Amino acid sequence: MLNRAPIQVLLAQPRGFCAGVVRAIEIVERALEQYGPPVYVRHEIVHNKYVVESLKAKGAVFVEDVHEVPDNAITVFSAHGVAKSVEQEAASRNLPVLDATCPLVSKVHNQGKRYVGKGRRLVLIGHDGHPEVVGTMGQVPGPVTLVQSVEDVARLDIPTDAPVAYITQTTLSVDDTKDIIAALAARFPDLEGPDTRDICYATQNRQSSVRDLSKHADLILVVGATNSSNSNRLREIGAEVGVPSYLIADGSQLNPDWLHGVKTVGITAGASAPEVLVDDVIDALRRIVPVTVDVLPGREENIEFKLPPELTSVRVRAGAEL
Repeated sequence: MLNRAPIQVLLAQPRGFCAGVVRAIEIVERALEQYGPPVYVRHEIVHNKYVVESLKAKGAVFVEDVHEVPDNAITVFSAHGVAKSVEQEAASRNLPVLDATCPLVSKVHNQGKRYVGKGRRLVLIGHDGHPEVVGTMGQVPGPVTLVQSVEDVARLDIPTDAPVAYITQTTLSVDDTKDIIAALAARFPDLEGPDTRDICYATQNRQSSVRDLSKHADLILVVGATNSSNSNRLREIGAEVGVPSYLIADGSQLNPDWLHGVKTVGITAGASAPEVLVDDVIDALRRIVPVTVDVLPGREENIEFKLPPELTSVRVRAGAEL
């Protein structure tokens, strides 16, 4: 441990798990308890290695395609959602499915279907290849055009007088999408989109909290996975306002060199990162320097999403049909 004055650790509020992630993990855990292992999960239930490995240890098996799931095996769709073709493949094999798609992602799917049903050309604002984007594009019964930047809007092959609508990836906040939405509005007079109140509360809240954190911290540590879109964005926000910011999976990735000249370390966590990993980073800091820990005041989240009825009924027993 360095012989120096204590570093103040400021924890962002809110941080870490959102209601959609809590629900998805609980679905897998309850399925394992109720039906017994193995339970097959299509794609990582959430983008966090610690969570995935913990569920593997309990008997979850993660696969990328439904065809990898044995006949009659309990199957869980991840929080990111899946394309209609995946649902149809599972149905054609009569697989017993538990859908852990975040309700806010399902809401985006329904918005897209509604816009297409009204005859509008649909634009999706999101990251190419992200599982949620792949699932959303595969849920809408019509063409969906993906845009990732203002420049993409300028290249859209859609007549300016066409009726257009847009939806957004849930891990993007109002701040992330406002310039693209403005470009769409400037190009297409007949444009519809969801109310800003419909965006993912967790994404907006965590980004707002890291902006607040950046006003007090000399260094920002974001706990999360490299393949987590929302965790990467939190790190980017810290860097954009001029605070050295690093994305780390856990305390083992903490670099002591980052602490030179630092008096206050701000810590936040992506929506798929459990609090145990935040604690691990604080413990790693304590092994280097003395620390004090405080929580920055912020928005309290009390949102809960219902579990599938198959997992809440006392009549369902291990081995029973879904």
